[in-house]
Amino acid sequence: MSLLMENQFGELPPDKAIDTKTFLDTVSHIPAFFDCLGSKVFTIIKSDINGNITKVRAVYVTNPAKYTTLEDILVAEREAHGAEWPKVGATLALMWLKRGLRFIQILLQSLADGDRDENNPNLIRVNITKAYEQALKRYHGWIVQKIFNAALLAAPYRSNFLKALSKGEEVKEEDCLANVRQFLVNYTATIDAIYELYTNLNAELDYTV
Repeated sequence: MSLLMENQFGELPPDKAIDTKTFLDTVSHIPAFFDCLGSKVFTIIKSDINGNITKVRAVYVTNPAKYTTLEDILVAEREAHGAEWPKVGATLALMWLKRGLRFIQILLQSLADGDRDENNPNLIRVNITKAYEQALKRYHGWIVQKIFNAALLAAPYRSNFLKALSKGEEVKEEDCLANVRQFLVNYTATIDAIYELYTNLNAELDYTV
């Protein structure tokens, strides 16, 4: 069983409301994805995702009935924090979390779409670079970008990465990519819904770290 298929996201309801508990329970398994990338340098993104999940959960557990959906949290924090919002609390943590999740989504989609360096077809640097540039680079200063470039050099071979996604099992590449495509259906819909939520509430911030 692949790492992704064991922890699939559920289908969203028609109104795209994201149940907080379900989301947190499912997304808590995502950081293990970065272990498949091998290099310890990627643990920076993994730690960031873990930390932001913890921050969102810490707010949720204070009042699960009040914070049934992710939107409930953002709206409540907007009312509670006034001018400080959205650069505060779970709103800020979820903002960064969705970017890390988008990185994973674009990386996996790039692999599923067959993007590859024709000169080095067994490397996934082109896929990781595409994901980083579209999801995270604009929010990182030059120091963090240099750290990422170092991680890129240590990226695993495509075959080793897909094997890691399959939890070490010998699986045909096309079978593994079929699992990736299936995982991406609800995962992508969830990430898109979070981005849409931030746009609708005017909660998106554009600053670098």
